[in-house]
Amino acid sequence: MAETLRVIEIYASIQGESTLAGLPCVFVRLAGCNLRCRWCDSTWTFTGGERLDLDAVVERAASHGIELVEVTGGEPLLQAGAVPLMRRLLDRGHRVMLETSGSLDIAPVPPEVHVILDLKAPGSGEEARNRWENLALLRPHHEVKVVIADRADYEWAREAVRRHDLAARCPVLFSPAHGLVEAADLVRWILDDRLPVRFQLQLHKFVWPPDRRGV
Repeated sequence: MAETLRVIEIYASIQGESTLAGLPCVFVRLAGCNLRCRWCDSTWTFTGGERLDLDAVVERAASHGIELVEVTGGEPLLQAGAVPLMRRLLDRGHRVMLETSGSLDIAPVPPEVHVILDLKAPGSGEEARNRWENLALLRPHHEVKVVIADRADYEWAREAVRRHDLAARCPVLFSPAHGLVEAADLVRWILDDRLPVRFQLQLHKFVWPPDRRGV
């Protein structure tokens, strides 16, 4: 099935997270996920989706006239067609991002792709699914994201950053889990520890209602 994908939606918005936050971006949201994070805000992507061939997906993404395209989910790397899709988007002249849970091997991802690799802290309920081997594959244009749900998550993430020297590999971003931890508290913890990470909020949840789809 590498020539087709189950697609939830393709839409234009702004990049709400990452080091490219605020830029116009086309999102290709694929169906299916192998994780069930407790704070997940996109559970509706776990099933369903429209089966499309790769050329149709590329054409729909390109029709928005925006250079930056993010392939997201769910977990996009569950589908065999995700890597060929990223290659075709690159060949079409797009700047391509991949948002992945970090539970699957990122080695097959084209090297030009801007990978956003999640690390799952204990509060997600999926800490055991982290594929730590992926850290050795990180490149300077990649980034690591950790969603923080409480102080214990922060301390876990802080130690992961230090143990694996993550900030020397690529940018590292800490996000407060929406509605579970105060943003100001997370900022204070980062400052108290002088941790070399970037604090981020999900911009789209402030521009639109937090449960709005397609934004």
